[in-house]
Amino acid sequence: MFKFEKHKIKTIANSNYIVKQINAEETHTVRHPVLRTGKPIESCIFNGDNLKSTIHLGIFIKDQLVGISSFFKNSNPNILEENQYQLRGMAILKSFQGKGLGNIILKQGEDLLKEKKIKILWCNAREVAIHFYKKNNYQIIGKPFNIKQIGIHYVMYKTL
Repeated sequence: MFKFEKHKIKTIANSNYIVKQINAEETHTVRHPVLRTGKPIESCIFNGDNLKSTIHLGIFIKDQLVGISSFFKNSNPNILEENQYQLRGMAILKSFQGKGLGNIILKQGEDLLKEKKIKILWCNAREVAIHFYKKNNYQIIGKPFNIKQIGIHYVMYKTL
């Protein structure tokens, strides 16, 4: 398992937040209401969640987990670079969205992957998240596609 700084404390809008590594099960408290609304809790379990190469980060405000991101060692066949990871399950609780927390947790994950010499980070971005990823210098590759019961997605990537 990758080591992540035990606690990284910063201040945003007069609230302290901490980004730290969490386990796969902890991600479900955010994955479920944000990404799998109305679906069984089991839909929050992703293949590879418990692999040693997988990294899960959580962002906490006053000890409440409010956002998550998971990074999986996975290759996209449309990206030639061998040294790549996939971002999956990126989510911020609705009441905490729009405060910059997604940018913070994404940047922490990117920095951690850079330290591990990972060259490319890619994701299957929901249509509603395209603007967020573009602001973070991700590019679309290929054509949009539909994930059953979830919606239209685009493959987006960034060179780290």
